[in-house]
Amino acid sequence: MRLGVVLTGKTSQRKGRTGELELARFLQGYGYDVQPGRAVSYGATPDISGLPGIHIECKRAEQLRPYDWMAQAERDAVRFGDGLPAVFFRRSRSPWLVTMRLQDWMSLYQKTKRRD
Repeated sequence: MRLGVVLTGKTSQRKGRTGELELARFLQGYGYDVQPGRAVSYGATPDISGLPGIHIECKRAEQLRPYDWMAQAERDAVRFGDGLPAVFFRRSRSPWLVTMRLQDWMSLYQKTKRRD
């Protein structure tokens, strides 16, 4: 909902796709060879693929539902077998945030700590 207007299905899909493209460009700017999924794949492809060891669930929403989104990311991470589930999300006029299960984040952090 934005200014009392309910987003229609197509508007919501367009907003989601725009978010996927924006996030992909952001990650590409850091040198990652990531690719957004197909425009309207209805879950047939990951939102974004190519970030090593991470399954990305991308959300652009005003109403935050991190536990629902993480459940989706967990299911899809198993289905696609592309890494640890992580939800990348942002609201309008807000920065991108990332949510992961704490044990998954600790696993990644421990790996980088060992390299130091």
